[in-house]
Amino acid sequence: MTHRHDRLIDVPGLARVEGEGAMHVRVRDGEVEDVRLEIYEPPRFFEAFLRGRRHTEPPDITARICGICPVAYQMSACAAIEDACGVTVPPTIAALRRLLYCGEWIESHVLHIYLLHAPDFLGYDSALDLARDRRDLVERGLALKKAGNDLMEAIGGRAIHPVNVRVGGFYRTPAPADLAPLRERLRTALDQALETVRWVAGFEFPPFYHDHEMLALTEPGRYAIESGSIVTTGGLEFGVRYFERHVVEEHVPHSTALHAHLAGRGRYLTGPAARYTLNQRWLSPLAKEAAEAAGLGTQCRNPYRSIVVRAVETVYAVEEAIRLIDAYEPPPFPAVPVPSRAAAGYGATEAPRGTLFHRYELDADGMVTSARIVPPTAQNQAAVEDDLARFVAGRLDLDDHLLTHQCEQAIRNYDPCISCATHFLDLHVERS
Repeated sequence: MTHRHDRLIDVPGLARVEGEGAMHVRVRDGEVEDVRLEIYEPPRFFEAFLRGRRHTEPPDITARICGICPVAYQMSACAAIEDACGVTVPPTIAALRRLLYCGEWIESHVLHIYLLHAPDFLGYDSALDLARDRRDLVERGLALKKAGNDLMEAIGGRAIHPVNVRVGGFYRTPAPADLAPLRERLRTALDQALETVRWVAGFEFPPFYHDHEMLALTEPGRYAIESGSIVTTGGLEFGVRYFERHVVEEHVPHSTALHAHLAGRGRYLTGPAARYTLNQRWLSPLAKEAAEAAGLGTQCRNPYRSIVVRAVETVYAVEEAIRLIDAYEPPPFPAVPVPSRAAAGYGATEAPRGTLFHRYELDADGMVTSARIVPPTAQNQAAVEDDLARFVAGRLDLDDHLLTHQCEQAIRNYDPCISCATHFLDLHVERS
C-alpha cells in the first residue's frame, strides 16, 4: 500500500523558496492530524537593534532584511518615519519612488515565475534542468528580470540593497537622459512580459480553492503599490495607522516567525492574489486585457493561478514604469527635510509578496525607541498551513514521494520569503 493510516512526512529543507524552512505533515488513522510550515532560521532581531538608532537610519538598515525586496522595506520605513515627523514628500519624489518600486516588482516576480515556480508546472526539478531543454525560456526570464534590475540600479544606485534611498526622498535624482535608455529596454520588456502571461496561462492548474479573507492596500484610481489604505474581502477598511488594531501576531512553537490573524476573524491572506482580487479594476487596460485572455476573472482564489497574477502584475509594472519615465520631471531637490519629533509613525506598502507594515516610535531627539515590522510571509503562514491540511486530506492515496513533491509545490504558490537564500531539498520520509 502506498497510503497507510499513520504517516509522518518531514521535508527538512524546502527547495526553491527564499530562505530556510521545513514542512511537517502527520496523518493518523487516515486523517490529517497536524500540518506545520516550520521556519527554523534564527531570529534576526532587526526590530531590537533599530532601537537607539537615529530616525534617518531605518531605510538603510531594514533594506538588509531581504535581498529580493529591499525597496519594499525602504519604502515602508520611509513612509512610517515621514508619518511620525509629519512630512509628506512632493509628487515628483513620490513618483520616482513608485518607479523604483516598479523595478523591484519586475525583478522579484520574474525571479519567482521563471526560476522558482515554473519548473513545478513543467516537470523539472530546477530552472537549471529547464534551461537544458528550453534555454530560450530561461533567457527570456533573465532578460526581463534584468530590466527590473536596471531600473533599480538607475534610481537606487544598485539592484541589491539600494543605497540612494533616504528619508525625505533620494540622495540624488536621475536626469531625464539617464532614464531614456531604460525606456527603450522596457518596451522590449513589455513584449516579454506579455509573452510570459500567455506562457503561464497555458499551465495545468489543479482545481484547488481557498476561502481565506484577503487583505491588501487599495488606492482608488490606480493599482496600489507604495501607498493606500487597507481593505479586505470581508469588508474591513482602515487606515495604515490602525493596522495593529486589526492584525494580531502571536508566537507558535514550531516557527521563529510570528503568525498573524485578523482580530476576531481569523486567518487571512495577503500577496498578489489578494491585490488582484481587491484592485483588478485599477489595472491598466493592457494588463486587464492580458488578465482576461489568461482566464483570470474578477478574483483569484486558486493559489496555483497566482503565477498568472504575478505575470499580469509584471505587465502592469513594466507599463507603469514606462508611463512614469515619460512623465518624469526631476524634482528641484532630491529630498525634503524631515526634522525629527517625538511621535509614532506608520507605513505600509505592497511588497511583491504582499502588504508590508512598519511602525516606529521616536523620542524628541529623533532616536527610535520602538519598532515593529510585519512582513507578508508571517501574515500568510496560518493560511498556508490551512491550505496544506486540506490539500493533503484530498491526496492521501498518493505515495510519500509524490505527496511530498506536490506539497512543496503548494507552498511555492505563495512564494514565501523566509530570508533571501535558496537551497535544494534534503528529503526524509518516516512512516509509522
